[in-house]
Amino acid sequence: MIRRAEPADAAALARLRWRFKAEDATPPNRPAAKDPATAERWIAERLARADWIAWVAEEDGEVVAHVFLAIVERVPDPYEPNEPLGYLTNFYTVPEHRGRGHGGRLLAAAREYAAARPLETVIVWPSERSEELYRREGFGTPELLLELVEED
Repeated sequence: MIRRAEPADAAALARLRWRFKAEDATPPNRPAAKDPATAERWIAERLARADWIAWVAEEDGEVVAHVFLAIVERVPDPYEPNEPLGYLTNFYTVPEHRGRGHGGRLLAAAREYAAARPLETVIVWPSERSEELYRREGFGTPELLLELVEED
């Protein structure tokens, strides 16, 4: 089941966030520098304010996947509609639940939400692992995007 996350889901979302980041940690199995309670508070506050929206996939009442959408306001423009942007992030499915279509359904929920709102566009910085899924779901490479790259 796919549904919109609520502040009461913050503990489950924080646990999955820690699990997500642990999968990609370098070196593997390094201890976390922060407690998941930090993320739990942050997530609950943002979901309550609705400047961040999240969707979850549940199996047997357990959250097994999620995706977040941040609404990014833009400075008012006197000549353009100036709609906000959507920033899609923190897209994760617990490994043992991958391949069951949760990712596609979560992205469909986020896309449906974005289409019903006046969002100018939705952006994402995919990982190598997720790029194929995003492309399959209609995301493409923009003609122009610049990123500040700090030199070492």
